[in-house]
Order: sequence, then C-alpha cells, then structure tokens
Amino acid sequence: MRHLFKRIAWITVIAVVVIAVMGLAVLLIEGRAAPDQSGEYVALGSSFAAGPGLGARAPGSPHACWRTIGNYPHQLARATGLRLVDVSCGGATARNILEGGPFFQRPQIESVGTSARLVTITIGGNDVDYVGDLGLLAYRARGGLLGSLLRIAWKGPRPADARPFDELVGRLIDVVAAVRQRAPRATVVLVTYPQILPRRGTCAGIEITGQEVSSMREVGRRLAQATSVAASRAGALLVDMASESEGHDACSDDPWVNGSSPHDGAMFHPTLAGSRATASSLAQLVH
Repeated sequence: MRHLFKRIAWITVIAVVVIAVMGLAVLLIEGRAAPDQSGEYVALGSSFAAGPGLGARAPGSPHACWRTIGNYPHQLARATGLRLVDVSCGGATARNILEGGPFFQRPQIESVGTSARLVTITIGGNDVDYVGDLGLLAYRARGGLLGSLLRIAWKGPRPADARPFDELVGRLIDVVAAVRQRAPRATVVLVTYPQILPRRGTCAGIEITGQEVSSMREVGRRLAQATSVAASRAGALLVDMASESEGHDACSDDPWVNGSSPHDGAMFHPTLAGSRATASSLAQLVH
C-alpha cells in the first residue's frame, strides 16, 4: 500500500508538471502569433478594454488576455462597421504596448498598420497598481487564509503621491507617437477608466472601508488626470469615461463597474452596461 501511495504521488506530480508545461506552451504559441495589421480599427489596452467576463472569448484571442465579444472595442466595431483588430490584454501596461507582454504577448503596437483609421487606447491602471490594490483590499477585508496572509505580508496600498503618474504620462505620449508613426491618418483616442468608487462613503458591495475608498479614489482621479494630460500633450482625442460615468460607480443603482463580488465580469472592472456606454461615447466622437 505504501508503494501504491508513492506511485500515485509521483503520477500526480508528473501530471501537474505536464499540464503546466502545456499551459506555458499554449501561452507562448498564442502570444507569438504574427500580428494582424489589417484592422481599420485597432484597440490597444488593458483588461478595461479587453472586458473580462463580458460574454464569450473573442475568436482567436489568447486565453490569458480575457478578451471578450462584449468589450467596448467589439461593441464599437459592430456600431461603426469598422474591421476590428483587438489586441487589448488583461494585465497590460503602457510599456507592454510598445515592448510586449504580459503572457509572452508581442508588442500591441505591432498590430497598428497603415490601414488603421481609428486607434483607441485604454491603459494605465496596472502601471499605477490601481485595480490590483482595490482587489487586495477587498480580499484582505474578507478574512480567511488569504486575508490573514495579506495582513501579514502586505503593508497596504501606496499613497497616490508615491505612484508613477508622471512616468505614465510620458509613456502614454510615447504610445500615441508610435501609433502616429505607423498610421499617420488614424484618429487616436485615449479613453480613461470609468469611476469605480463612490464620490462619498462606501458600500457593502466593494468591501472597502471609507478611509480606504478615500485614498484609492485619489489614485483613480490622478489616473484619469494623467490620461487627460497625455492626450492634450500628444494631440490625441480624449473620451473621459471617468467624468461620464459619474453616478454609475460600483455602489450606484446603475453601475458601469462591478464591485468586489460580481455575478458577471471581473471584480472592479466594467459591466456590460459600462462597456456599452464607452462604445456609445466613442461612436459619437468618431462619427
């Protein structure tokens, strides 16, 4: 019996290793696929563009990017009739657009070709640890093993002044310049993240204290400001969903962003209604 348990243990270890290797191989193959430069509309950005949980996975998209057919790029493409190439990816930073990653992804900028007429860019939350910190705060508040470990190992979110907003502005300007170099006639639009947190107080749906909300609200405000400043300096258009989503935060009766325990979509990410609102604002701008 002892030998049987050892054999089962070894088989389990081997199976886990094989599955992990196969998973990495899939990520590598998907990430290194040749870029599609045929898009009239090219969507660049993070998970706030990719739309995790908003319907089925977008055909041909890497599994690790959480890109769905309900995200705002797909909704906008359906509304305008423009051929879409969506390379947005969960976890992406502004640097990833130009240099590649995460999950072995090629630089998103490589998919901008001369046929591009519209390029949208929604990025920056991961550069300044905005949504990630919101998630950690919610998990810490829940307690349990993960909450206990977070209380021990994590000192909590950095204040807004300690986050690299100035660096983000520079990177966004570089992204716009790179887009213009590859597609000189394209309309370039920077899109801010919608409001996640209520203007005042807190609610059970986000599991974050009022003091934490106040601190993280400032991070969200500075993120929207950095995007706006970059758009102005780079001469790009701006769709300011941070302003347009006023009254549609995660604590509202009509949320455009999920709270910490969503039924559909990802925590602290756009709802289908929020994605639809972003697509509508963009459609009004580019038509």
